[in-house]
Amino acid sequence: MIDFLVLAGAAFSAGVLNAIAGGGTFLTLPALVYVGISPVAANATSTIVVCPGYVGATLGFLPELRTVDRSDLGRTVAASMVGALIGSCLLVVTPDNAFNVIVPFLLLAATVVFAMEKRLRGWLTYQSLSFTPYGAAGTFAVSVYGGYFNGGLGIVLLALFALWGMTDINVMNSLKNVLSIAISIISLLTFAAAGIVAWPEGLLMMVAAVAGGYCGAPLSRALPTQVIRAIVIVTGTTMSLIFFARLL
Repeated sequence: MIDFLVLAGAAFSAGVLNAIAGGGTFLTLPALVYVGISPVAANATSTIVVCPGYVGATLGFLPELRTVDRSDLGRTVAASMVGALIGSCLLVVTPDNAFNVIVPFLLLAATVVFAMEKRLRGWLTYQSLSFTPYGAAGTFAVSVYGGYFNGGLGIVLLALFALWGMTDINVMNSLKNVLSIAISIISLLTFAAAGIVAWPEGLLMMVAAVAGGYCGAPLSRALPTQVIRAIVIVTGTTMSLIFFARLL
């Protein structure tokens, strides 16, 4: 019963957090490891758990999503699916020990990029560099990360959108959720084929994640942008420190 409550509570909270800013895997991954699942299998299962939550969040952000050009959306979704396939295949062949070492560095880098995106965008402008809005190259690179490690995917996607010049946090969240669905579906198929998914725990958590994702959309609209940014940065920093501590 304790394991049930831990898994269900983590999944619901992850759905809410993903809808607001991303980082839900920071909650589901530790919960799965807590109940005795290996790190790589926990990461694979966690990716599947948060996928329905992205669906719920996308339904909540439909008005904002309709403002995105369909051709731009199709191009970025296609690039994300290719990147996710490569990233998820890399996870399948990664040993648990190597995964534990790599994760905190990826997570910390994602948090720093999001926190410093305004300065980074200004530096790129000063250097006469730019990121094409809805560009396939940036989406592909981020999706490789997302296919390999879903933790912090929302943070990395929001940072990418900011580098594109997007400023409306709710439109950014709507696009983030759609790309997260595409990445998670490809990852789900890859991990299921490799047999590294803990299905009983995963299916239980999926249901809770959907409810959390749908509840998180209106909460995101109600919160000021600065509060949402603070949630992302604090969550990313905290989980980075926790994963680094696990290496000691």
